[in-house]
Amino acid sequence: MKQSRNRKPSGTMPSVLDPDQQICRSLYSAANALIRTYRPLLEPLGLTYPQYLVMLALWEKDAVPVTRICRRTRLETGTVTPILKRLEGKGLITRGRSDTDERQRVIELTRSGRAMKAQAESVPVDMACMALLTPEEGRELQRLTETLYERLIEHQAKA
Repeated sequence: MKQSRNRKPSGTMPSVLDPDQQICRSLYSAANALIRTYRPLLEPLGLTYPQYLVMLALWEKDAVPVTRICRRTRLETGTVTPILKRLEGKGLITRGRSDTDERQRVIELTRSGRAMKAQAESVPVDMACMALLTPEEGRELQRLTETLYERLIEHQAKA
C-alpha cells in the first residue's frame, strides 16, 4: 500500500525536523492564507492587509504618533513608515509634526480616511460570514496566539 506524503509509517516516531511537526509552519501558512482571504475584501477599499491594520489603529484613535501605530499594529517602524507614505499618497492620512516634539510624526486621518471606516465595517463581518471557525474556535485561537505572542516577546526581552 502506498504511503501518503504527510504520513509516517506506523510505529515510527516523527522527527523533530519533520515540517508537519512545526508550530511555526502551521502559524506561518495559516497567516499567509488568512491574508490571501482578506485580499478580495480589501480590494474595494484599495488597501493591502498591512495598510488595513494601520487604518484600524487610526480608526480606533486618530491623530497619534507613529509609535502608537506601531504598538497597535505590532509592525516595526521601518515597515509602518512606507505604509504611511502610501496612505498619504491615497489621501487617507496626513503626516504632520508634533507641537511638543518636532522630531515626532503625528498621523491624522483625512476626511476620506474617516469616511472609509463605514465601508470597512463590512470586512470583519464578511470574514465572520465565511464561517472558517466557530465563534468559540475563533476566540480560543486568538487567546492561544496572544499567549504565544506575549511569551515570545518576554523571551526576546530576556535574551
